[in-house]
Amino acid sequence: MHFLITAGPTHEPIDEVRYIGNRSSGRMGVAIAAAAQRAGHGVTLLLGPATVAPPPQCQTIRFRTAEELRTLLLRTAPEADLLVMAAAVADYRPKAMLAGRKIPRGEAMSLELEPVPDLLAEVATTFGAALTLVGFALEEPAALEERARAKVDRKGLDAIVANPLATMDAEGIEGAVILRDGRTLRPPGWPKPLPKEEFATWLVGTLTATFGPTIDAAGPKDLG
Repeated sequence: MHFLITAGPTHEPIDEVRYIGNRSSGRMGVAIAAAAQRAGHGVTLLLGPATVAPPPQCQTIRFRTAEELRTLLLRTAPEADLLVMAAAVADYRPKAMLAGRKIPRGEAMSLELEPVPDLLAEVATTFGAALTLVGFALEEPAALEERARAKVDRKGLDAIVANPLATMDAEGIEGAVILRDGRTLRPPGWPKPLPKEEFATWLVGTLTATFGPTIDAAGPKDLG
């Protein structure tokens, strides 16, 4: 299989120096790319402005903004069998960047924001019949499973990795995979958090076992 994996945050510029972003480190997505590579899969990693280094010999393409990631997804998705959307794309961006200058410190500033397009939903609409789509849901524990299942239906996904907010900045992940057919797959020892590298290995094996048999010489089949 060929895995297309996104990782890291997006940075949406306010001026030549400042941006709107989030605290995503990119570690989870990079760990998934490394695990897929070790398992013998082809891997393309789309990596945002994170400090974590990509796996050696991995085909890595860098992006900064959501629009740059959108362009890369539309370009690389046709060559992939499975997309793991681990990137934390900003929900909002400035409607207009103050290009060509840095806003002086102390100067009053008012920002008009606009929603960032839903990139995963767009990929699902464009390539869904030929591409297995795996999203991520980062939510409060009490609402995690309900919101994760709603995302699967709303975005047209094949699966989603549901993990609580505590995963951010943590060494481990207390995650589970929710499939479109309603099943929930959990790693050994759940709900004890696994180190992100161990969870990535389990996730790649789980995705391969669940969706790999649907890939044959004629290409991906509709999982709907």
